[in-house]
Amino acid sequence: MSVLAPLQDLFDSTSGDDLPMPCALTSLYGRLRIPRHRARPHVIGNFVTSLDGVVSLAIPGKAGGGEISGFNPHDRMVMGLLRAAADAVVIGAGTLRASSPNHVWTADYIYPPLADAYRELRAALGKSEPPLNVVVTGSGDIDLDRRLFRSGAAPSLIVTSGAGAERLQVRDRDLPPSARIEVVAEAAPLCAGAVLDAVGHTRKSELVLIEAGPRLMSDFFAERLLDELFLTLAPQVAGRDSGVERPGLVSGKLFAPDHPVWGTLVGLKRGGDHLLLRYAFARP
Repeated sequence: MSVLAPLQDLFDSTSGDDLPMPCALTSLYGRLRIPRHRARPHVIGNFVTSLDGVVSLAIPGKAGGGEISGFNPHDRMVMGLLRAAADAVVIGAGTLRASSPNHVWTADYIYPPLADAYRELRAALGKSEPPLNVVVTGSGDIDLDRRLFRSGAAPSLIVTSGAGAERLQVRDRDLPPSARIEVVAEAAPLCAGAVLDAVGHTRKSELVLIEAGPRLMSDFFAERLLDELFLTLAPQVAGRDSGVERPGLVSGKLFAPDHPVWGTLVGLKRGGDHLLLRYAFARP
């Protein structure tokens, strides 16, 4: 395995508290500062996109972010870093289906070479458990035999509707204590605010990481609940045609021109031909 080169720091106007990063992570990433809020968690999203704005090829078996980034080690290193810092990682049912059946949303799973450093960071942050893995599904149409729900490798929370809960309880086959279900609405769709409330009921959280797909991400933008976005720009042109829908960062909602969502660039790093951008968004 080749040695991973440090990211080149091109611009940084971030604010907040410095995380107690171990030397192995500081040497690769540099400083990581995360703002804190008194009454709510800091909510960040993490995405990778092609040069032409595609975030998923929408092909079975090739629908994940790895196909967009080229399984870039810098992108995966940063994914691991954010997971290591997070109290909870939120995904949607579509992201779950597009991932490997063995995927668990932990730092060491996404980038094993830095597993020890990620564990050291979590220990320094006083986080004794892996991040809470939160799966949002209005319909309850998810596979409960996945490793995420059965292994106990990370605590999991399924946020769903009343109808979804009925479907899940028929199929739960005695889920282990590490997995629980919370109903936040009678029927789909589920709002992003309700998802965050469910996370707060389950685990006190200072940092919530959103790795959800474009539809759930659009809900967080629409409800102005996203504080920051970490966005990797991969040097790939994926293309689109009328035969397959290849989504962008958000899907299912229109913002511009009536309600545009503008971000402020607060960080820019370079890893080879990949750019790692960090945007801040104002919240009411």
